[in-house]
Parts: sequence; structure tokens; C-alpha cells
Amino acid sequence: MSPPPPPTPPPNPPQQAPISNCHSNLCKHLPKPTSLPDLFFTALSLLFLFPSSPKPQTLFSKISSLSFPQNPRRFLKTPTMISPSNPKPITQFSSPQSLTDWLKHRLPSDSFASWGVKPGTKNVHNLWLELSEGETSLADSIPPIRTVRVVTVRIISEDNRILLESHQELSDGTIRERCRPLSEKMKPGETLECAVHRAVKEELGSIIQDNGNVRIVPGSYEQKVEERVSASYPGLPACYVLHSVNAWVDGLPDGEFCTEEEEYRDWNGMGIAEMAVSVKRHYWKWVDFDSV
Repeated sequence: MSPPPPPTPPPNPPQQAPISNCHSNLCKHLPKPTSLPDLFFTALSLLFLFPSSPKPQTLFSKISSLSFPQNPRRFLKTPTMISPSNPKPITQFSSPQSLTDWLKHRLPSDSFASWGVKPGTKNVHNLWLELSEGETSLADSIPPIRTVRVVTVRIISEDNRILLESHQELSDGTIRERCRPLSEKMKPGETLECAVHRAVKEELGSIIQDNGNVRIVPGSYEQKVEERVSASYPGLPACYVLHSVNAWVDGLPDGEFCTEEEEYRDWNGMGIAEMAVSVKRHYWKWVDFDSV
């Protein structure tokens, strides 16, 4: 017998392709730097290919990005407050006609037309005389405001009664109710004491003559301001600055009495006073002090 044949060797397993390294492949494809400038440009290219992650923004980085003008005042608008200016008072007019022309565009026409016509009212000649004597001023406004300084004398009797003017008789024959203490418009620059003595002399002088001793009660002075439409000049607002005192006056009757006054006597013969409505008689009475 012949010897058996030798065993057949097993087939070799299939060989796998070697795993290639991407970085090594990348490096193989990159050109080899041959000089320093080439190396610099290669590094710069890699920097743009792999940018670093952006830094997180913080509150301070956002604030620092805001820009402000170099001169902020140029862009700020400051509101301007316009304070109302007080109208300049007017004290002089060349004639009653010029005063009429000035008033008729500033007062209601029906109110202005009633001056000197409605019982108890005065006319434009009275107002012109007041302005000329400095007793009144008018604010240059629409409507004008008449400002008057008034002295009020509360005359007290020995039995603690007070003298009131009940009514007046005017030159046009009308009666004007008053029911108030003795009152008189003050002159420019006149002191309170001088105004008191002048008021007593002008309105009560026909009764007491030179026998009336006027004494102001110490500590009785009061001042107040009243704003209302004038009864003498309808439609014309008025501001009355009232200076009030108590006083003792000798030589007055105990009961009701009447006095006469020659108003505007300094203007007699000029034609203007004759056209004004003046007070001819004052009627007086005593009342309890507490009733006033």
C-alpha cells in the first residue's frame, strides 16, 4: 500500500484593509512646509478653519456696547415755564372819551351801556376822575380789573354802638343803599391816620364842624382784600384793599342824622365834574356793635 497523501492546509482568512488615520491622511494631503512664511500661512488657514467658540456675553459687555453722545446737553430739551406776567396798571387817560374807547372793547356791551343809566351806578366820568386823582388803577386786561385802596372807619359811641351809613342820595336823584361803616377811597401816598381824618371831615364835617376830635382805637387795625364786581360800574371786576380801624369821634348826634358833601369840588368849572354822578347827602344811623 502506498502511504496516504498529506493533509491539505486550511485556507488563509481574508485580510482586512488597514484602518487609515484621518489626521495622518490630512497631514499627507497638506503640503509640507518648506519655509517659515509657508508655515505661518498654514497656521493662519487652520485658525479660520477651526474658529474658537464665541465668548458668552455678559451684562457688562452689553452695557459697554452702548454709545452716548459726547455732549448730551445738546439733545436734552428742558421745558421752559412761562410765568404769567401781571398786567401793568393804567392810571391816566387823556380824556373821558379816550377812557370810553379803551373800555368798550374790554367790557360786555350791555353792562357798559348801563353805567350812569341804571339807578345807583356811576358813569365813565366818575371813573376818569378816580383815575386822575390816583384813587383807582386799571389793569390792562380783558376785562380790566379796578383796584381801590379803601379806608373803613368804624365809629363807636360811648354806649358801644357803631355808626352806619344807611343810604346815599345821588346827584341824579336816585337813592343808593349802603348799610356799611364810613368808607372812603385813599389818596396816593396817604397814611392810614391821614386817610381816617380826611374821611371823617369830608363825610361828617357838615355836622361836627371843627369840634370833632378823632381818636383811633389802639390795636383795632385790620386789613383784608375783597374781589367782586363793582356795584358802581357793572361788569367791571374790582379788587378792594380794605384798611379798617375803630375810632371815637366827638360831636356826633345820638339819633339818626344826615350830612351833605360837595364831591369833586376841586374839579368844579372844568365841565367833567358836572357830568359825573356825585353824592349829595349821606344818611346815618346807630346800631348795636354786635349786629354788624
